[in-house]
Amino acid sequence: MMNLCRLLQEIKENPVMYIDKPSITHLDSFVRGWYLSRINHFGLNPQGYPMEGFDEWMQERVKTTVSQPWSEIILFLYRTERNAFYRFFEEYEKFLKHKDDSKIQESEEKAGPTKDDSKFRQFDIYNEILKGIKKRPGIYLRTSPITELDMLLRGYSLARREVGILPTEPEREFEGFQSWIEGKYGINSGQSWSKIILFYSVDEHEALQKFFELFEEYLNRNKSVDVDENCG
Repeated sequence: MMNLCRLLQEIKENPVMYIDKPSITHLDSFVRGWYLSRINHFGLNPQGYPMEGFDEWMQERVKTTVSQPWSEIILFLYRTERNAFYRFFEEYEKFLKHKDDSKIQESEEKAGPTKDDSKFRQFDIYNEILKGIKKRPGIYLRTSPITELDMLLRGYSLARREVGILPTEPEREFEGFQSWIEGKYGINSGQSWSKIILFYSVDEHEALQKFFELFEEYLNRNKSVDVDENCG
């Protein structure tokens, strides 16, 4: 199973493969999704997370007492998403040097799966994540909600694939959402579902609201077909 440091290195070398482009916001959401799976299903605690304390360390770097996530601080310092993305790796490397080597090693070891992954296998992407985001999006998402949602789910899915967990039925159903969106809008450009929805929305926040409307329509598509056939 890939540890966080190795994953970050791969994202640095090929950001398009993982997060579409060099973007500090995309990176933040992707990593949070990846880590979310370990909190919920692998028993990883905050002390076992290699980035634990990074928010506070960055806040100290800029001498602020206001609680800010590391991604927003780095973006503030380096102005553009692209610059902030690449400068993140420099800042994170400095941060790691401030951590005791033994503690870093212990953190990596704690990132392994527990013996009981039954809860992980029963994960329901719609009920456990999307319902929570729909109810209280601010807890999970920040300035670019539809894009961050996409990255969050990508990171979560990657974490599952790393340990060979087969997709559940709700997950397999979600995989069809991409092609359904392409068909609905008549687009076959290779753009992700989040980019397509955003293109037809005023902004990121409207796009998130529209996503839930479209996803609900997508989930109910077969029910509509069944009703029409029965009426006929």
